[in-house]
Amino acid sequence: MQEPLVFLPGMMCDARVFGPQLAALSTEMAVTVAPITQGDRIEEIASNLLDVLPRKFALAGLSLGGIVAMEVLRRAPDRVSRIALMDTNPLAETPQSSANLEPLIIKIRAGKLTEFVDGILRPDVLAPGPGRAEVMALAQDMAAHLGATVLLRQVRAMQRRRDYQSVLRRCKTPALVLCGEHDGLTPIKRHKFMADLIPYAQLEVIGGAGHLPTLERPDETTQALRTWMKQPLVLQ
Repeated sequence: MQEPLVFLPGMMCDARVFGPQLAALSTEMAVTVAPITQGDRIEEIASNLLDVLPRKFALAGLSLGGIVAMEVLRRAPDRVSRIALMDTNPLAETPQSSANLEPLIIKIRAGKLTEFVDGILRPDVLAPGPGRAEVMALAQDMAAHLGATVLLRQVRAMQRRRDYQSVLRRCKTPALVLCGEHDGLTPIKRHKFMADLIPYAQLEVIGGAGHLPTLERPDETTQALRTWMKQPLVLQ
């Protein structure tokens, strides 16, 4: 039987960021969404997840969820049967990029969550088109649902993250590296670099999508995940 699939949402996202995939794939396999809200560091979040996740599972992380997925892989490679890294980044935060997050932290502490979301999902981060406003509205609602305390923890965890290049080089499971072609936050070149690090990675660029392809181009993203889940576990 197909192993269970665990989704990890991105920063300021809840299970709704995978809504289309949950609806489509739940008739074919066991799927769940695990929270990345419990902990101030990536290592703590991953450790808490491993306490409750199945013995063996496929793991798909989006954005900050992808960073947590890499930490889970680092800690328990024998439990991760396959991994999908979507619109994410394997590199540690630089001093400059970490400092750039401080104004967003000020907005969180001031309760200005709308301005915080706008600061993350800038105009160059999502794909242009009529669907962008709907995705932005959902992002605002998810952020409000999580609340300021969780968002602050997530930003701090991202600032403190480690470099995962060596973890990806050691990965021996079927791997999907996926991104939207218009993602200005974690662009295509970063995903090509990431795919080159992983011995058995497949790179998938979703046309007409930005940083949230699960919502912007749900059918194409779901199909890429379905194909990845059907890859044999023992690669030739």
